[in-house]
Amino acid sequence: MASLTEVDALEVLVIVDNEVDPISSYNIPGLTVSGQLGDVAARAPLQDSDRGSANCEIRLENTAIKGQKRHTVLFDTAPEEHIWELNAKRLRADIGSIEWVQLSHWHRDHSGGMLKAVAMINEARPSKDAVIVDLHPNRPAYRGVQAPFGPVSLERDPTFAEIEAAGATIVKNDLPHTISDDMFLVSGEIPRVTSYEEGLKRGIRYDEGTGTWESDELILDERFLMCNVKGKGVVVFTGCSHAGVVNVVKHALELAGTEKLHAVIGGYHLVGRNEAFLKPTIADLKKLNPDILMPGHCSGWRAKVEIENAMPGRLAPSTVGTKFTF
Repeated sequence: MASLTEVDALEVLVIVDNEVDPISSYNIPGLTVSGQLGDVAARAPLQDSDRGSANCEIRLENTAIKGQKRHTVLFDTAPEEHIWELNAKRLRADIGSIEWVQLSHWHRDHSGGMLKAVAMINEARPSKDAVIVDLHPNRPAYRGVQAPFGPVSLERDPTFAEIEAAGATIVKNDLPHTISDDMFLVSGEIPRVTSYEEGLKRGIRYDEGTGTWESDELILDERFLMCNVKGKGVVVFTGCSHAGVVNVVKHALELAGTEKLHAVIGGYHLVGRNEAFLKPTIADLKKLNPDILMPGHCSGWRAKVEIENAMPGRLAPSTVGTKFTF
């Protein structure tokens, strides 16, 4: 693997942050909360019968610079095509500059906008070269969670064939590798080194060969994106941190060969059962001494409160339409 080069600056535009929080607990007397996981699943019966014993699904309808060189990478593609399209157009995002798309992991809320994103990027690109899409080769037929009432399926991720048909050049890689003149690094499998991280508890995947759902709590295809900003340190983009955000950050620093952590952007997954190790997670993050923490997506409001209490002045919420420059 080529070494990660330092970049002079990094610009981050948040096109979509589908921050949903259907599984955090609420302890406010007199407050009724609807829209939780069971409610969502109950309203979304399956329209097909090819997923074993699952009878419902969750539906989510809803640039690095070095000298004169600039490279733009798109990290994940929103849960739905229309969300990606509307936000990209409303923000007047320079999507024609996108050269590379990296999918963090095979979960529909990260891949759902892929086909529309690829088509729009290719149409906007000044060069007629197809945009590259970086994917983990192990794509499950379906993913889901084992609920008390049975398997709950997520919607299907786009297939390799569909992504190619949309106009992408696919790169399949499960090992750490640098891209874009070594300005960015895409990880491989993330080592689990903390004692408390459990992965996605009750996570399952569907085996089309056997017609059964199998345990899939580790989400081993999860990968992060990172770069190293001169004079600042490592900036890490994480999709959901199913491996644990502390494990993500420790591995990023190991890959970069540095102890200087500048920012962690993305999903920290400190909701639901993971609230049990919220405090040790934030305590371990504090030991790593980040300059900026930007939780979004699946992080949950409790994580933001804990970060602000433990590390005042370092919380910068990820908000749609905002451009952050490091």
